[in-house]
Amino acid sequence: MDILSRIPQLLVYGVISGSILSLGGIGVSLIYSIIGFSNFAYGDMMALGAYIALGLFSLFVSWSIPNTPLGPLSFGFGFILAAIFAIGLTAVAVVLIDRILFNRLRNHSSVILMMSSIGVALALRNILQFFWGPQPHYYIERIQIASVIPGLGIRIKPDQVFIILVTIVLVVLVHAFLKYTKMGKAMRATADNNALARVTGINTNRVIVWTWVIGGALAATAGILAGIENKFITPELGWQMLLSIFAAVVLGGIGNPYGAIVGGMVIGITEEVSTAFIPTGYKPAVAFIIMILMLIVKPTGLLGKRR
Repeated sequence: MDILSRIPQLLVYGVISGSILSLGGIGVSLIYSIIGFSNFAYGDMMALGAYIALGLFSLFVSWSIPNTPLGPLSFGFGFILAAIFAIGLTAVAVVLIDRILFNRLRNHSSVILMMSSIGVALALRNILQFFWGPQPHYYIERIQIASVIPGLGIRIKPDQVFIILVTIVLVVLVHAFLKYTKMGKAMRATADNNALARVTGINTNRVIVWTWVIGGALAATAGILAGIENKFITPELGWQMLLSIFAAVVLGGIGNPYGAIVGGMVIGITEEVSTAFIPTGYKPAVAFIIMILMLIVKPTGLLGKRR
C-alpha cells in the first residue's frame, strides 16, 4: 500500500522529467529528420546552454541587475534575462559548430557525421570542465516549499509548474512554426524528401541553419530547465540525460518531433514510477530497456513511418 500511495507523486515527477526530455527529443528529431544523422553532442549542447546561463547570471549580478524572486519562484528577472540570452547564444554557437565541422562533412555518410558529433560532445564537455571545473554549480539559492494539491495530496513546487508551463508554450510555438510559417513548411518538405525539396526551389542550406537554430535553442532551454529542477548543474548534465532523450526519440518514432513529445513523457513517467520498485540509480536502465523493446517490437516507433 505504501508503494501505491507514492505513485501519484511519482507521476508528477515523471511529467516534469518528461517535459525536459520532450524538449531535447524534439531537437534531436528535427536534426535527424532534416540533416540526417544522430547528434550525440546534443546532450552537451544542453549543458553548454545551462553554463552560459550561469555565466551570464553571475555577470548580471555583478552589474546589480535585480534578481528578487518573482512571486513564489526561486529566481527572478536577472536569471530569466540570463536564460533568454543564453538560449540565443547557444543557438549561435550550434550554428557555428555546424559551419565549422558538420557542414564540411555533410556529403559523407551519416556514420561519419555521428562519429564527429561524439568528438564535439567530448570537446564541449572538456571546455566546460576547463572553465568551470567538474564540481557542481548551484543555480538556485532560495529554498522552496512545495504546495499540496487539494484532494490529491500531491506536492509540487512553483519552479516545477514553471518547467511544465514553459514546455507547453515551446511545444505550441514549435508546432505553429512548423505548420504555419513558410520556413516551417520548407523544413517539413526537406524532412520528407531533401532532393525533391531542392528541385522545387527550397533553399535547403537555409533550412539546415534554421534547424540548428531551433535545435540549439531547445537544447539550451532543456539544459536550463534541468538545472532549475536539479538546483545544480555539472558538465555531465547533458551526457547523463542523453540515453533517456534518445530512448524517447526511438519510442516516439525516429525523426518525428511529435513522437518525441509522446516518447519523452512516456520515458520520464516510466523512469520516475520505476523508483517505487527499484533503486533510483537504475532509471537509465529503464529507458534503455524501453528503447530496446521498441526496436524489437516496432522499429519505426509509436508515431514513426516506414521510409
